Order: sequence, then structure tokens, then C-alpha cells
Amino acid sequence: MSAEPDQPNFTALLRPVVRESSVSEVAKRLLDHLSEGHLKPGTRLPAERQLAEALNVARSSVRGALSALDVLGIIEIRPGSGSYVRAGTSEFLPRAINWGLMLGQRRTHDLVEVRTFMEAMSARLAAERAEGTDVERLEAHLERMREAGGDVTAFIDADIAFHLETATIARNTVLSDILHSIRSLLQVWMERAGDIEGTVAGTLKEHGAILQAIRDRDPQAAERAMAEHMQCASERLWSSLSAEEGGASGGGA
Repeated sequence: MSAEPDQPNFTALLRPVVRESSVSEVAKRLLDHLSEGHLKPGTRLPAERQLAEALNVARSSVRGALSALDVLGIIEIRPGSGSYVRAGTSEFLPRAINWGLMLGQRRTHDLVEVRTFMEAMSARLAAERAEGTDVERLEAHLERMREAGGDVTAFIDADIAFHLETATIARNTVLSDILHSIRSLLQVWMERAGDIEGTVAGTLKEHGAILQAIRDRDPQAAERAMAEHMQCASERLWSSLSAEEGGASGGGA
């Protein structure tokens, strides 16, 4: 068995919880440290009792938070041994974002904001630089979205492919790499789309406008169409979160 990694300094993590929703706050505290790189894969977390005492919450709150993170696949609870940060960090981002969405974390708002600006720039550059079969490939992705019908997975895959294809057509390697790196954000965002009325129709219409602007080689129209799509998508995302807070199932963009 490999040796455990050096234990991090848990001082910042083990501050008393002051919010009423202690289960969410404990989970958020752990998630913040995970997403900031403070807790490496394989790290053993402090014992349940130690966490409860340091955070000034009931052990049941700690147990609930750890169970939630275990279900999300972020940590692994080993009976008789403790709780450990899971390996496979490439799969952590979508889980972290999904949990962050449920908690309304500021980091998620920042990711959405940054994505909005990058997507608009990507569409503008794509309209300026499209050549050869570029537009045909975009059309194929949009057609796959139309043909998906009630197959949510197929719709999401085609939707993501449309956005990543746009970044490829933009022919800016840095921009393309960044958008590919936040593919997990796109997937989590879109997976929340199913229950918001008008999401599919709205998304198809918005993508059609982006495609037309790129086909027309109109950078300003492409940027505007993408910005409008991102605004509508953001509104659908936050509407889904509001619905969940009110006890209803949600949807995104």
C-alpha cells in the first residue's frame, strides 16, 4: 500500500461554522479546499469527532456532509479507517461544479461569467476565420441537436460539440484550450436543462442564430448572437437553481 501524502495544514478548514445550514457549510468548506488544491487525492481527512469539535457543529452535520461528498464521488469513506480524498482529479470538476451550483457558490458565478466572455470572443473569431468545411461541421452539430428528440444525452453531446467546434474554427489555440478545459462546466450546465420549459426550443433557436452569423462571416452578429445565447442560458441556469431552492426540480441552459 502506498504511503499517504503529506497531511496539509487544516487550520483554515477547521474554523467554526457560523451558518445555520451546517451540513451544507461543512461540505462547502471541504469542497473549497479540494477545488483550491489544498487537499490532494489520497489525503485522509480529520476524524469525524475532530471535525465536529473544530467546526462547532454536531457530529451528525459532519456525517451528513461527508456522506454527501461520498455520494458525489469526491471522497471515499473507508469503514474503520476514515475518509479520504478520491483519486481521479480529472473527474472532480463536474462534481465540484454541480455541488457548487446547489450551494450557489460565488466560484460558479465567476466560471459562468468567464465562459460568457470567452464564448462570445470565440464566435466572433469563428465568423472572421471560418473557411473550407468549417460551417458544414457546425451545421452537422446543430442537425444532431435537432435530431436528438427526447434523448437528453445526445442533445447535450451535440450542444457541447457545437461550442467546441466554434472554438476550433476561431483558430486561437489558447482560447480553444481554455474552452476545452471547462468542458465539464458546459456538461454540468446543460445537464440541468431538461426540466425548464422551452430550453430545447430556445437553445436550438439561439444556436441557429450563431450559425447563421458565422455562415454570413459577420463577426459582430456572431458575437451578439452568442452573447444573447449565453444570457438566456444563464437565466435558465439560475431559474433552475431558484426552482430547486423552492423544492421543485430544476433545469439549466
